[in-house]
Amino acid sequence: MPHISTRRALLAAGGGGAALAAFALWPRAEIAGGHPAYFARLSEALKRAGVAEPTLVVDTQRLAANIGAVNAALRPTPLSLRVVTKSLQAPELLKAVMRGANTNRLMVFNSVMLETLARDFSGADVLLGRPLPAMLVDQFLRRRAGDPSPAARPQWLVDSPQRLVQYAAVARARGAPIRVNLEIDVGLHRGGLPDAQAVAAVLALAKAEPLVTVTGLMGYDAQVEGVPFKDAELARVKRRYAEANAALVAALGHDPARTLNTAGSPTYRLHLNDKVANEVAIGSAFVKPTHFDLDTLTAHIPAAFIAEPVLKRMDQALIPSLEGAAGALNFIDPNSRRGYFAYGYGDAEPISPPGVRFSKLYGDRAMLTSSAKVDLKEDDYIFFRPTESEGVFLQYGDLAAYDGGEIVGRWPTFPVAA
Repeated sequence: MPHISTRRALLAAGGGGAALAAFALWPRAEIAGGHPAYFARLSEALKRAGVAEPTLVVDTQRLAANIGAVNAALRPTPLSLRVVTKSLQAPELLKAVMRGANTNRLMVFNSVMLETLARDFSGADVLLGRPLPAMLVDQFLRRRAGDPSPAARPQWLVDSPQRLVQYAAVARARGAPIRVNLEIDVGLHRGGLPDAQAVAAVLALAKAEPLVTVTGLMGYDAQVEGVPFKDAELARVKRRYAEANAALVAALGHDPARTLNTAGSPTYRLHLNDKVANEVAIGSAFVKPTHFDLDTLTAHIPAAFIAEPVLKRMDQALIPSLEGAAGALNFIDPNSRRGYFAYGYGDAEPISPPGVRFSKLYGDRAMLTSSAKVDLKEDDYIFFRPTESEGVFLQYGDLAAYDGGEIVGRWPTFPVAA
């Protein structure tokens, strides 16, 4: 039995009056119909493929359209693309993006995926997207000793003088040269060197370490899309980046081969005229989960969906302890008539059929409801959009690749890791 929320229990304890009052604020229009044409075709394709458990589907045609949108945006600029692996957590998915975008640059965020990339994407140019503990750097260097491939020599991310000292000690102990990229805080305040003076101090330490090579800068600016004065914040981001780069050039001279990484999926289009950075990091924009329904990504379309088979259906949805109020609730909101239960919903929101939504009275995302005019049967699919791709892609086993007509393959995901 699904957990019944404390909120629902309190409403029931009040005799249902509070529940009905809250319910009266909900939309009253009855929503009818089944799946739109797109999801009807996808539903039939899943059935032909014998898919009967929760499955995350990647639409390869839509994926290609999103790759095309990135290519079109970057083509007139000098910017290169670095693909964020934590947002595309299946090797075949990652390969599809790399081929379509013609890039070998990857950003990785944990040691498990780093090891997988070093083995299976050995020709990739790898930049760490977060600093790793020195112990993990040491373990990687030990395992990859003597490996001449590019992916075996990633650009480790350094966010403080202490981190640089630790990494340099590992390099000396292993007798192995390492490359480091400096994380700078361009306003997100989630870590990184806070200003140009801090950059200069770390560069001074690095120059004294013959086994350490500084390869460039990384500045992530996710905050730009969430602040009230976006233009002013973006200008501040670019100013901070330029100041950090000036300190880098002053210490080490100019080098056009440096990795000057900026942006992310929400902000990459804001850097198309960037005067300092030479590459942008993009991941989630290729599949566009709901958290990326942003003004900056209107050229992108959703390309990932979760198919959940209906396990149980109630023709009359019943709320525990409020069974007698079912008729009144249906009168107030006809979209509460039918109830559906599936396997579980994770970080996702229902998208098809229209009118299916989570009950606000039954519990915490435990039951879905619809009007009587939405005729879902047991074993039919309800489709969801994931809120994000990071982590969610690892919750459903092999991804189902859909070409607009058929399920054309199953793509295993990377190992589960933090």
